Amino acid sequence: MSIPGMRRAAIGLTALAVAAFGAVTTTPDEADARPKPVDVKLLALNDFHGHLEPPTGSSGAIAGQPAGGVEYLATHLAELAEAGRKKNTITVAAGDLIGASPLLSAAFHDEPAIEALSLAGLDYASVGNHEFDEGAAELLRIQNGGCHPVDGCADGTPYKGAGFQYLSANAFKTSTGKPLLPPYAIHKVQGVKVGFIGMTLEGTPQIVSQQGVAGLTFADEAVTANRYAHELRRKGVEAIVVLLHEGGTQAGAGGINDCVDFTGPVVDVVNRMDPSIDVVVSGHTHQAYNCEVNNKLVTSASSFGRLITDIDLKIDRRSGDVLSATAENVVVTRDVTKDARQTALIDRYKEVLGPVAGREVGTTAEALVRAQETLFGTSLGESPLGNVIADAQLAATDDEQGAVAAFMNPGGVRADLDAGTVTYEEAFTVQPFANNLVTLDLTGAQLYCLLEQQFVTGRTLYPSSTVGYTVDPNGTTAPTADPCAGTRVVPGSLTLGGTPVTADATYRVTVNNFLAGGGDGFSVLTGGTNAVTGLIDLDAFVAYLTANSPVSAPALDRIRTTAEVPAA
Repeated sequence: MSIPGMRRAAIGLTALAVAAFGAVTTTPDEADARPKPVDVKLLALNDFHGHLEPPTGSSGAIAGQPAGGVEYLATHLAELAEAGRKKNTITVAAGDLIGASPLLSAAFHDEPAIEALSLAGLDYASVGNHEFDEGAAELLRIQNGGCHPVDGCADGTPYKGAGFQYLSANAFKTSTGKPLLPPYAIHKVQGVKVGFIGMTLEGTPQIVSQQGVAGLTFADEAVTANRYAHELRRKGVEAIVVLLHEGGTQAGAGGINDCVDFTGPVVDVVNRMDPSIDVVVSGHTHQAYNCEVNNKLVTSASSFGRLITDIDLKIDRRSGDVLSATAENVVVTRDVTKDARQTALIDRYKEVLGPVAGREVGTTAEALVRAQETLFGTSLGESPLGNVIADAQLAATDDEQGAVAAFMNPGGVRADLDAGTVTYEEAFTVQPFANNLVTLDLTGAQLYCLLEQQFVTGRTLYPSSTVGYTVDPNGTTAPTADPCAGTRVVPGSLTLGGTPVTADATYRVTVNNFLAGGGDGFSVLTGGTNAVTGLIDLDAFVAYLTANSPVSAPALDRIRTTAEVPAA
């Protein structure tokens, strides 16, 4: 739903009740005698990904404002709760609170992120796909506490576990058929019950390593939600909220509180949900939206703690039904006072991180710079450091995933490496986004289209050493609507491992999850199949530096132009 001039999406349920049960005549005196509805405030976030410190670069702003950082997030949550009566406020999240996190959290198996969100007052969270990155046993440790079985308590203090409850309705232990974690929770506010059902996307096994989901079975989201909604109603719960780690996207013109041409997997899921479900707090796509789907409020707060979805429910005291639901995505600005407890937590972990950050992970024989060479008058050429990263990503996925090529996006290479010793912190500075590697099947035709799309987007993909192709500066650039129609890449010139690529053959190719989702305009990658999510890109980069030191700058000869090709 997108209504110009409105900042909040709202759903009135009274009309639905009349349609279902028939009109009821009520006198003014009778109406005045009814108890007033209970006001319940939900504060929702999703896809936090361990961003304790304010995110930087393009991830550091939203809606034109610098945003994020748990010190500010905690303050905003407290202020919103106070405005809505703290005792009537429930703070919830829709998954991926951990995993693919910055160094400050990732170095401690995301314990800092869990501690920070617990301090901030989080009550319930669904389990996202990244919560399974290290497997079911590790997720249970994150919930219940205890030192890591390999690394121990790295900060020297016991890990107490989450101060909130993870909910996982559709992740079942294959051996028993029972949920890995509680499927739902019932929260009472002034005598009325609010039910929360938590779940991740059914396709989690396709985007997480097999080790991460070993021993688990994932069920259909809508079927599971309906099953537990019926169970909640049998327990007298009429106000039902689903915390779903699955999402959608709106058209590019949509703002953080709009719902323009809304599409994505969450639409089908919500359309199949039972009418008793009132609100769906969603995530996974890192998008912001404020929608009505199938008479339900459907929201998402983007990612990295940059937004809070402020949801207000009015619940009938007698029936427990939701009378209305409204929502507004609020920017987590950095112009408020920092939460002192969050500052202390960050400072403590930063002090402990010192030795980790300074650990030597390899050496370079010469400086590896991210600057691109000029290709026929434009900065569309290769990069020494970019090529090394592509080689590292191929090395991390060639054996286990069968990859024969890898491509890296220039925007993901954030700093140069000087000659000499490389520390973990320096490697992290080069690749700070904690993107996962994704290996997928592409046809030869899709590979050619991918390379043509570079000239549509104005961004070169750095290729691994196995890739070679020739560009014609006089070729035509494809129209945006049909990126495959360009003629910049010379037909027949693309080779993988020295063998020409054919249109109908299938090839295993590695990119990061940002590109795999169509990032930087490379939409052809969303058509890849049999995708498997692997290591975080930084881990692959560090492993490559360690195994191949001293690393030299590779030759920039993977992309050629027709001027460099001798005439036949």
